[in-house]
Amino acid sequence: MHRSLRRLFKGVVLGLAFFVGFVGVLQLVPYGRAHSNPPVVQEPRWDQPRTRELAKRACFDCHSNETRWPWYSHLAPFSWTLQRDVEVGRSVLNFSEWNRSYELAHEAGPTVIRRDMPPSKYTLMHGDADLTEDEKVELARGLHATFGAPGRI
Repeated sequence: MHRSLRRLFKGVVLGLAFFVGFVGVLQLVPYGRAHSNPPVVQEPRWDQPRTRELAKRACFDCHSNETRWPWYSHLAPFSWTLQRDVEVGRSVLNFSEWNRSYELAHEAGPTVIRRDMPPSKYTLMHGDADLTEDEKVELARGLHATFGAPGRI
């Protein structure tokens, strides 16, 4: 029994060493560390301050130039996912560069109502972005009033 315990311990140590080495090698990949926050050029004309407040809590990290980069955003492979999410989010809708045209801006409210935004992987790590049902409706209505949209919310 003593010998099998020693083998088990050796296997665990080797597995852990392999894992740490693998994660270390992942850090050599250069993508995912361009954590830039360009200057805010222009924000939309919010229908009311509350809409901006809710959007800041639930949307700004991916849809503005005011991204909060948490500590794990510097660790691959998390850094890769966060970098991609911010790049895609800013390209679709960027509240900090409202001098550009965003074809899907009118969809902002409906995505909140459909529970597509903010994504659950984001709210899991950012509890303040996990809006109540009433706040989701309030945000969706505010986005609708700010950006306009076909149909009713």
